[in-house]
Amino acid sequence: MALVAAILLAIFVLPPAWRIPVVLAGGAIEVGESFFWIWVSKRRRSSVGVEALVGARATVVTQCRPLGQVRVQGELWQARCAEGADPGDEVEVDAVEGLTLVVAPLSAARLSGDPA
Repeated sequence: MALVAAILLAIFVLPPAWRIPVVLAGGAIEVGESFFWIWVSKRRRSSVGVEALVGARATVVTQCRPLGQVRVQGELWQARCAEGADPGDEVEVDAVEGLTLVVAPLSAARLSGDPA
């Protein structure tokens, strides 16, 4: 937008001596703004795809010893829990292998929010 405004100013308003510097300044502002928005967009972690499930909390729906089902983010997934978990237990997704989530039970300290 700054570049378009600079070009319009250069064509219709400014004297000839100011035309090139104003267009260059408008271009510099556009380049700076582009770099700024690219930097802002890369700060956030991607929140799409199956990779976004790693680290999410889930609720066990069917007994996981070692295979069962969990509900994570409103969806029902096949899960494998080496330690075992009963229906209603809270677990955390550690990895995704194909269409099966690898989960581990949350300890009491992790449930209360205290650092382990």
